Amino acid sequence: MGFQQGLSGLNAASKNLDVIGNNVANASTVGFKASRAEFSDVYAAALSGAGVNNVGIGVGLSAVAQQFTQGNITTTENPLDLAINGQGFFQVSDGVNPRLYTRNGQFKVNREGFIVNNDQLRLVGYPADGTGVIQPGIAQPLQLPTSGIEANQTTEVKLELNLDSRLPKTGTGAGIILNDATTYNNATSLSVFNAKGEEIAVTMYFQKGDPVADPVTGLLDNDQWHIYVTADGRAVTTTDADAAITPDANGNPDLPWTTVVFPRNGGLPRIPDPTASPPVLLNLRIPDQVDPNPPNQILKLGIADFTNDNAATPVAINLLSLTENGSAFSVTDVFQDGYSPGQLSGILIEGNGIVTARYSNGQTKPAGQVELANFRNVQGLQPMGGNVWASTFASGDAILGVPGVGNFGALQAGALEDSNTDLTIELVNMITAQRVYQANAQTIRTQDQVLQTITNLR
Repeated sequence: MGFQQGLSGLNAASKNLDVIGNNVANASTVGFKASRAEFSDVYAAALSGAGVNNVGIGVGLSAVAQQFTQGNITTTENPLDLAINGQGFFQVSDGVNPRLYTRNGQFKVNREGFIVNNDQLRLVGYPADGTGVIQPGIAQPLQLPTSGIEANQTTEVKLELNLDSRLPKTGTGAGIILNDATTYNNATSLSVFNAKGEEIAVTMYFQKGDPVADPVTGLLDNDQWHIYVTADGRAVTTTDADAAITPDANGNPDLPWTTVVFPRNGGLPRIPDPTASPPVLLNLRIPDQVDPNPPNQILKLGIADFTNDNAATPVAINLLSLTENGSAFSVTDVFQDGYSPGQLSGILIEGNGIVTARYSNGQTKPAGQVELANFRNVQGLQPMGGNVWASTFASGDAILGVPGVGNFGALQAGALEDSNTDLTIELVNMITAQRVYQANAQTIRTQDQVLQTITNLR
């Protein structure tokens, strides 16, 4: 007769209550994974071998196994809050010790621009170069850029617009008066940027001219449109000689920038430029500096040689998407590849882990990509406190990858993964563990009463 079974039962029930209590205490801990106490029976080995009628000597705690099931995802207002929807762990590092792993996505930016958790461990991922290209390979702590984005000079402009074929002729290509809308049919404006990121206002004026002969039929049924252009209020021309154009005192040009001819079937426009092949790209010169009081002079552009012209920057203008049909004048798309300088205004972390920097000029550029880790045996990870785990021999080496690829889950920015503790289940388990504890205590009491009866025999 012994008390060992009852004592082991009390110890087991106490351990079970400890595990349950820890789960309940961490019901609000982000990324917490609940544990489960796992028990096994204990038998004493017989001297001559295993017997068939052995009585167990109690119960032992085999393991406290964490349950790596998905927790609920709750949205937040912080763009640096991250949740993994699926498998994988964030990697964090202090730069000295081996990396640790976590499901807690409560990240912040420290004074040096590193993305860190509450324990100042840095989030690990792939960096990006100065042009925003992700550099996969050896991951390192992610650091947001502190400087702004430099200006980008406009080098290309694409216009998509329709000219109304029903409009009457308004000129012969001998000039327009900029402030007199009767000397042209339509106008549209766009902004381009010089090397310093200064905005240059470019306005294009469309003047319907005399019809021209079709090169095949010889009939005068091809519509001709003269295009005049101003940059910062100054007219531009396609010649390299200023003397070829004589603007008036108000800077009104007497020559068009170029002329576009449309075939009668409304096909692709033809630009009479013998040096262009195909004849759809023309060069526009914009000033390298914004003049607040522009003089009444002509800016050069285009099809001539400007190697000796250091006062302007060439911009290729694509007119291939111009159409002419019997509908109202409309601009359906404008593209230009320049922008002004900007400062960092925020970041956005996408589902594939790419950290995108947003700038005040509307531009975006990748600043890095989060790298995730996974393990063959996640229950072999060693809890280190602070919502992090360390890899062990039992867990195996980390398997690395990016979110949303292979078996790795996708990231959700502005959200956190809740604890996977189910309070209802834990409270029921707590009642059961309490009853088990009472039952084992009753076993010891009964054993005591039996022993007392034996000792009282006379």
